[in-house]
Amino acid sequence: MRHSPWKVVRMFEESVADYCGSKYAVAIDNCTDALLACCKYFDVQEVTIPCKTYLSVPQSIMHAGGTVKLRDYKWSGIYQLEPYPIYDAAKRFTSGMYIPGTFMCLSFHAKKHLKIGKGGMILTDDKNAVEWFKRARYEGRDHVVDDIEINGWNMYMTPEQAARGLTLLQIFPEHTEDLLEEPEYRDLRTMPLFEDCRVIK
Repeated sequence: MRHSPWKVVRMFEESVADYCGSKYAVAIDNCTDALLACCKYFDVQEVTIPCKTYLSVPQSIMHAGGTVKLRDYKWSGIYQLEPYPIYDAAKRFTSGMYIPGTFMCLSFHAKKHLKIGKGGMILTDDKNAVEWFKRARYEGRDHVVDDIEINGWNMYMTPEQAARGLTLLQIFPEHTEDLLEEPEYRDLRTMPLFEDCRVIK
């Protein structure tokens, strides 16, 4: 009897949710796409983020149809895509980190805590959102039938990535410190793409 290779993805999702303290976790191919999926789910309008963050964060907001507002402030590990309950948590991965009622987007890039090489995840306690994310990441499909009801993407995590993540998680420390970006992120206000973004105090 053949076993579905996607079972290891579910196992990795369950293990990450248990470690981080969320009810659910949805595996995605990277943190950028996790943020994009969250922004589309909430149909974001105006979103405020820090002036100094990774380039793909404002791009994800814009791809989702939103507009970006920039604010100059220091952050560590995570920050909110205000006013939405979406958090870029690419620089944090530690036990019990989940904030109830939020959508926290993780990164498993080689430079992050859990070094799969490429991969991301959305932590949430919202079951309806989980079902939407699972379809959205797989062209609108649900791995069982192809009754396509939503316009999805090709952003699923492969079983190979999940297997590596699951293996690394077995020996991962209970607590870790936030990662620092050195040198720090370039100020988005200096890039032509974002020169029309509103800057707020």
